[in-house]
Amino acid sequence: MSRAEPDLSAFSLAGKRILVTGANTGIGQGIAISVARAGGSVIGVGRSAMDETGERIAAAGGRFAAVRFDLSDTASAGAMLDRVWDESGPLDGLVNNAGIIRRADAVELTEADWDDVMDVNLKAVFLLSQSFARRVLAEPGRRGKIVNIASVLSFQGGIRVASYTASKHGVLGVTRLLACEWAQKGINVNAIAPGYIETSNTEALRADPDRSASILARIPAGRWGRPEDIGDAAVFLLAPASDYMHGAAVAVDGGWLAR
Repeated sequence: MSRAEPDLSAFSLAGKRILVTGANTGIGQGIAISVARAGGSVIGVGRSAMDETGERIAAAGGRFAAVRFDLSDTASAGAMLDRVWDESGPLDGLVNNAGIIRRADAVELTEADWDDVMDVNLKAVFLLSQSFARRVLAEPGRRGKIVNIASVLSFQGGIRVASYTASKHGVLGVTRLLACEWAQKGINVNAIAPGYIETSNTEALRADPDRSASILARIPAGRWGRPEDIGDAAVFLLAPASDYMHGAAVAVDGGWLAR
């Protein structure tokens, strides 16, 4: 008896509209491109121009629309999502990727650095998820998926990144809380915990030969991650294949947490 062919439609985002924050560069750009390659239409949100993201998606035959917005303006974050929904149509998925990092010894970290990171990395995540869920739940029968970008520092302490670590622990907690509240209401909420990825946030680490070598020595895969590694995992969590996943935190870290 021959094995049945896999149902690849379970991994397709054809006909889906996905909003991705922080789509201008790094992990967000990787997610946006992966979503487009899976057939989804991408609405990218970023505080700077997203021309490169749009060009790469267009070259792959995908669809992309850019929304310029700074998520540090948390008071307007929910209204921004509502505006996108009203002006261009309902959303099927939300990827809360945008994040910032401030590096300093804990005794030197300023209150402003704490607040800035927590606002973008955690408060905006909750407010966007809240607005998305309100719109989904207002339409009987509609389903939605939220993917939050956590971190391996959702499980570990790290060094010199107090506000970032606190925010990413919070992202994991909020992911689980929202999953518990919304799983029976047609909304999947899950998280991806990236390891050390080649992005601007890790540029300082990669530029330090000793620090980079020590990081690579711990990664079983023997390399830094790439944005597309996270993008492909996000496609899975947005696609029908993950319909029974709620409150999961998928580590995409080259084996870092297993070490």
